[in-house]
Amino acid sequence: MLQAWKLAWQRWRYRNAVSPELHACWQRPPQLDKFLVVDIETNSLDAKQGEVVSLAWVAVNANRIVLKNSEHLLVLGNQSVSESAGFHLLRDCERSQGLPVKDVMALFLAAAAGRTLVFHYAGLDMAFLNTLSRKLYAAPLLLPFIDTLEIEKQKMQRRDQPIVKGDLRLGACRKRYGLPEYPAHNAFNDALATAELLLAQKQVLA
Repeated sequence: MLQAWKLAWQRWRYRNAVSPELHACWQRPPQLDKFLVVDIETNSLDAKQGEVVSLAWVAVNANRIVLKNSEHLLVLGNQSVSESAGFHLLRDCERSQGLPVKDVMALFLAAAAGRTLVFHYAGLDMAFLNTLSRKLYAAPLLLPFIDTLEIEKQKMQRRDQPIVKGDLRLGACRKRYGLPEYPAHNAFNDALATAELLLAQKQVLA
């Protein structure tokens, strides 16, 4: 997770450009043990060229998953889902029933305020979310986040466990904690699976 001073310095750089919506979210510091576990599905692996197809989040308060504060939203877009439909199983006709991206991001910011974001492999998701944030709010998200993939990687390295290809995939990480297998490439399923992994990791590392 970004150190607080570094996050504050980066936000300071955007102080004159950032929109009121994102700035208001910055003014809500994350509360202890309150998380928002996030996953997205996209039509590309390139955040500069592709679009977010769906966005889901699951709230975690301390050691409890709060499903009533969770959401799974389809996002309207200008591009076809194309071959990515083979992974997330979302078609253009279903996506056409989604919400405009500005509305989805407004709901996301409201849910994220006062919480630490959680991802499994944050790099890709944050790249897309930051691209959207720059377009809509004139600044990257600059919200605190943690990555369950990195937590697992560091744990295995501390124990001198070899890491081979596939060991850090979400399903493989869950299996090491005895968690059941969920269908992959569904934003809500993956967010829930990551939330459960986070709680398992917290218990082991406590």
